[in-house]
Amino acid sequence: MHYRSREVEQVRPEIGYDCDVLVIGGGIVGLSTAYAITRAAPGTRVTVLEKEPGPARHQTGRNSGVIHSGIYYRPGSLKARYAVRGAAEMVKFCAEYGIAHAVTGKLIVATEREELPRLHALVQRGRENGIAVRELGAAQIAEYEPEVRGLAAIHVGSTGICDFVAVARQLAHASGAEIRYGARVVRVDRRPERGVAVRTAGGDVVRGRVLVNCAGLFCDEVARLTGDEPEVRIVPFRGEYYELARPELVRGLVYPVPDPAFPFLGVHLTRGIDSGVHIGPNAVPALAREGYGWGVVRPRELAGTLSWPGSWRIARRHWRYGAGELRRSLSRGAFTEAVRRLVPAVREEDLVPAAAGVRAQAVLRDGTLVDDFLIREGARAVHVLNAPSPAATASLPIGREVARRALAVLASSE
Repeated sequence: MHYRSREVEQVRPEIGYDCDVLVIGGGIVGLSTAYAITRAAPGTRVTVLEKEPGPARHQTGRNSGVIHSGIYYRPGSLKARYAVRGAAEMVKFCAEYGIAHAVTGKLIVATEREELPRLHALVQRGRENGIAVRELGAAQIAEYEPEVRGLAAIHVGSTGICDFVAVARQLAHASGAEIRYGARVVRVDRRPERGVAVRTAGGDVVRGRVLVNCAGLFCDEVARLTGDEPEVRIVPFRGEYYELARPELVRGLVYPVPDPAFPFLGVHLTRGIDSGVHIGPNAVPALAREGYGWGVVRPRELAGTLSWPGSWRIARRHWRYGAGELRRSLSRGAFTEAVRRLVPAVREEDLVPAAAGVRAQAVLRDGTLVDDFLIREGARAVHVLNAPSPAATASLPIGREVARRALAVLASSE
């Protein structure tokens, strides 16, 4: 992380601090960080700035609600370690605070012969990550999901579901932090010898000793406002969902075998805590960072994506994959085909459009999709620069790690 000075709103030594740690972003990662700071260092004053009128309005509140087991992630990576640990902690947290959740298990199903080696590799990866996995033949799949067809599958018992929005609200309440909603950050003045001052769109100025950037879809922009060069660009990918009109076709969670070249898990079926079944998501480029439909276009944000060399390199490298995702986005029939590979009884008319989500995917200049959580530090600042799925599952350990770094920066500045 490179530092460059930037004059905006000067922090003057005679003006008192509003807080010790100033967190930008009221999603589940930002709120978990606030919670972890006040648990680790009682008395630390924390303020969270969130541009929306309430918490968890974007990635946290627009996903499948799955507590991931950690089976997909490279052994030793932050994703693997934090997902495995975070899944157990999330179940415990939900139980402690009476938040709706269930440990359901899930099936990962191979429907084509060429997927079998990848399925076996997932078994090995799961075991390396300390996850109990049961291998199933074609006839055994019906024990769990009578309507699912496949050549083989694995059952992952530790996967679950929960209400992540309720988790975020509880973290906000239990943290004791000051949460300011409707506070969109427009300017940051960071002085390494003094602290940070943040101006919001409403004209308020909030001063803190340390800044923590958990801005999700805008984390790279906030890093640059702070004066740090993140060396990645957030490229937004929209995930579109449907509801299954006949939820009785699916008992639990059913996933395809993912392509290891991509961080996306493919179109899957998830019975949620409301007993409805979500289907999706696909992954198509969004035309705005909060582009939840093709009609949402923000020219400045789109120009920023298109001007990043990594965006074009992704397109050239993975155009075939992208074309398939785009086809499923534009054609409900094509989307249904993907679902029918797993559950042949599903018909096109069974798919009812549901709310979409947008994944904040960090991309390097060379077109590499950052495949792990990415946390970097600058002077008086900690930036969370890549925290897509399974960040909600892993939010408690992620929050502790960010809190540890923030408190270390705070201690060194006193």
